[in-house]
Amino acid sequence: MKYLYILESFLSLEPIEVILKLVVIYILAGIIGFERASLSKPAGFRTHVLVGISAVLTVICGEKISELSGGTDFSRIPAQLLSGIGFLGAGTILRDGFNVKGLTTAASLLVITCIGLCIGAGMYFSGLIATAVVYIVLRHSSSISEKIGHFHDINLHIESTNPKEIMLELQELLDRNKIEVQEMNIDKGDENTIKTVEITGKHRDPINKNRLLADMLSIDTVSKVFEIEEIQE
Repeated sequence: MKYLYILESFLSLEPIEVILKLVVIYILAGIIGFERASLSKPAGFRTHVLVGISAVLTVICGEKISELSGGTDFSRIPAQLLSGIGFLGAGTILRDGFNVKGLTTAASLLVITCIGLCIGAGMYFSGLIATAVVYIVLRHSSSISEKIGHFHDINLHIESTNPKEIMLELQELLDRNKIEVQEMNIDKGDENTIKTVEITGKHRDPINKNRLLADMLSIDTVSKVFEIEEIQE
């Protein structure tokens, strides 16, 4: 008990406490930032760490201002931070046709702000548990939802000199493999250039992708076929 009291007294010193909070948020925000960076997202390690440190300093400054001003409500400062983080999150959201990308990364910036506020307030256990849950959600939610839904995504890129003539044959191959088309884009291009067809779809039953690509490549005027790697948010 004596040593525990000494340790508690040591950690209660303001400089040590500030350093401890900054180190903890550096680690926790870095974990989430590394996960985003591993998927080449617009907000990666540095952005998440800086946002987390900002949240911790916001709480520390708010508490200090409240103390110096004789009890001013310091919660207004974190509240303004949560409002302002929306502008940073909006910068990570991109619109590509009917698809919106970056929402998950924007949400991760918001949650790392909240984790930073927890660490700044001394709620280390809450921040640690929240980081673990967020990391699991970001890293494994796609595979879990895919298993629950029993469907798989497929994204095909097809190059042809005349894509309009092969659409019926492509549709027959897709129907044969029970692929539900979600989006189909045709690059019209110039008359004498190779044009592309991009198909995004889902399928529940296992398919032989090698056979599917070979069948598509055997179609007249088709010069190249490959599967586009799935891009997560």
